[in-house]
Amino acid sequence: MTEYFEVHERDGAARLGEVRLAASLATPAVVDDVLADAGSAWVRERDPPAGDEAVLTVLPHRAFPAGTPGEVQDAFAVEYPDVEFPSAAVVTPETAADHGADAYVLSTAQGIVGHAETFVDAIVATREAIPADTALYLPGVATPANVATLAYAGVDLVDTDRTVVKGTQGKYLTTDGEYFLADLEELPCACPACQTPRESFDREDCAEHNRHALRAALGTVRERIRAGRLRDYIEGQARHEQWLTATFRRLDDQYAYLEQRTPVIRRAEITAATDDTLRRVEIQRYAERVTSRYRNRFSNPLVLVPCSARKPYSDSRSHGQFHDAIQYRAHLVSMTSPIGVVPQELELTYPAQHYDTVVTGRWTATEREFVSDVLAAYLRRNEYPRIIAHVPDEGYRGICERVADELALEMEFTVEGHPTATASLANLASTLSGELKYGKRERQHNTVRAVADYQFGEGAGDDLFADISVESHYPKLRVRNGEGEQLAMLVPEYGVLALTLAGARRWVESSVPTRRVEIDAFVPHGSVLAPGVVDASPAVRPGDEVVIAGPEAVAVGRARMSGPEMVESSRGVASSVRHVEERWPSVRLDCGPEPFEVVDVSREHRLVDGIRSRGDDDVTVVDRGAVVRQATGLPHDDSVGRMDWLRFQNGLYPLAFVGGVTRPGDAVVQLEQRHRRESLLDEVALQLAGLVDSPVVAVHQVDQEGRVE
Repeated sequence: MTEYFEVHERDGAARLGEVRLAASLATPAVVDDVLADAGSAWVRERDPPAGDEAVLTVLPHRAFPAGTPGEVQDAFAVEYPDVEFPSAAVVTPETAADHGADAYVLSTAQGIVGHAETFVDAIVATREAIPADTALYLPGVATPANVATLAYAGVDLVDTDRTVVKGTQGKYLTTDGEYFLADLEELPCACPACQTPRESFDREDCAEHNRHALRAALGTVRERIRAGRLRDYIEGQARHEQWLTATFRRLDDQYAYLEQRTPVIRRAEITAATDDTLRRVEIQRYAERVTSRYRNRFSNPLVLVPCSARKPYSDSRSHGQFHDAIQYRAHLVSMTSPIGVVPQELELTYPAQHYDTVVTGRWTATEREFVSDVLAAYLRRNEYPRIIAHVPDEGYRGICERVADELALEMEFTVEGHPTATASLANLASTLSGELKYGKRERQHNTVRAVADYQFGEGAGDDLFADISVESHYPKLRVRNGEGEQLAMLVPEYGVLALTLAGARRWVESSVPTRRVEIDAFVPHGSVLAPGVVDASPAVRPGDEVVIAGPEAVAVGRARMSGPEMVESSRGVASSVRHVEERWPSVRLDCGPEPFEVVDVSREHRLVDGIRSRGDDDVTVVDRGAVVRQATGLPHDDSVGRMDWLRFQNGLYPLAFVGGVTRPGDAVVQLEQRHRRESLLDEVALQLAGLVDSPVVAVHQVDQEGRVE
């Protein structure tokens, strides 16, 4: 369990963290000034070091270079001691495991840098083998040009060794590569070292510049992670070295590794400037969910239209003109690169309103193939009585014709020249003449259900929101059940639903898989920290809506980590908390010859044998789930004041537990809110009363005036 490293923010596999030393170190970072090496065990056995909270101590180790056979690594493996100071363990991809350290040093680093496939395989294997909340250190490899890609892959710590060596070789490093010092007419940098006149700038100055350049590059990386835009940066910056471009493309092939760590929602805009953008997790995830989870609920024709520069599309001038022509007589789906297809109900949902793309009027072959595949998958899943393609000739029409041929579908084309030309809009309107309009209620309900499908899984819209009413105006929709209780609201910023506790209960009770976070016995307020997490659904991703449940509380919130990371981590915020409800001790009564079972009791309770006074010393302490035969209860603390009652055929008996009916035949009385006292959570005395073996006639509660209803 790490005590000296914490992750604060995530951008895919890249993390913004903190090495918690005497002087905190923000990561990704250069570790030179805070690293202490306790030495190699190849020469001799070494005693555990004393350690120091001001530095990160590399524990005694045997480092193996890349390519060392596994049997050799096993034969000379080091047993790392448990220490109480900031520590790092030296590992290879094959020996990486939880050694109880705060950081892990990859000894094969210098043998894998420069080889994209080997590098990616090694980083992924190591990162998944060590605890999620520990730092990964690659020694002797970082340069200003490659450090962004290292961080993108999941590296937290580097050093200046390589930059210094390069400097002594007369190589001047920048974020776009390296230059021979002798070839430079001027120094393209304003760091302190580069204030030296060019004619007197020597190799020692070059090494100093390289150090500054690496630290400056890390500052840029941290800011990009903080903004959620590191991928945008490396798509351009990494192209200066071929192996770096190959590396992030190889990382894209590690979809499961990146997808688990990539938020499902965020504020950051995606810049789509290259075909590589199509391979991003956010793009692939959206396309996959639209074509496997979303289901069209309108019975009207489909109208395919081009996207717009302004987001959301419905705010744009062109889509306003399309709307005027369509007049709610068709279901609108936008075609776009890099997203694929965007149904009108999901135009707000990340990343549909969070991207910008380079507009040239021409589509690349990769773009045409991607959008064609997504459109074809969408139309295989969703049937329409008619398909109208209101798209321009360049790119869009070719894609529609390709998909129509592939699926043997008939499409009607309505554009003459430009989609917003008067003749084109007239054609669109006339093509839809005679079609029935759908109303506001249908539009709003379908939007809520479509977002639920996308967000929670296939069929979630109908399962969670079958009987609803919708309030307010789009996009600030509030969803209520048939009794008027609010279930959720649509968050315009991200295009997802934020659940209330009532909505969370529906989710838990439905057949839709619930993303759960199980916590220890406490009531969370504001957030849940990772140490309080007992278990979490593996499917939870950063930004997901989650149900948080523990012995003392039920809550709903938004995940800040993936489910696996929550379970592994010992520091950091696991989830925010939006709504919370305290759970109270309860007793399930079978009300017959069977014993009474204590359920959902978070703390130990005192049981008193026989009918005795509260002062009796004959006490047995039992744990959660204990069985009490034929018992009624009364408060152990006089401050409760009065009791609720169960009415049996032969009289009234007091019951001091709270809860609800758990299954047919059970009966539990719910205390009024004003009678709930902390003492009930601390200690409750049960008195055995020898109840008759007769069924419960009714369950009654004390009203506000203290009367039994």
